[in-house]
Amino acid sequence: MHPSIRKLLPLLQAPRCGARTRAGTLCQSPAVNGKTRCRMHGGAIGSGNARGTRNSNYRHGAFTCEEIKKRKSVRAVLQSAREGLTPR
Repeated sequence: MHPSIRKLLPLLQAPRCGARTRAGTLCQSPAVNGKTRCRMHGGAIGSGNARGTRNSNYRHGAFTCEEIKKRKSVRAVLQSAREGLTPR
């Protein structure tokens, strides 16, 4: 076996990423150690979103039933005020 092939053999035998490329084929890059994806498809350290509130994963309460009812009542008051101001 040629020495250059002997150096490449571990890389050629490494598990592949398998993510879909834009062309629709499977990515053939080697996966990062301990991961199932390559460095381009999310296997790199630091890839992915932050956890918790740093990822905007929190509830603000703007769409609770009480807030929706409150907005509807405010809209109704404003609509009635507008109707009262228009000349007849």
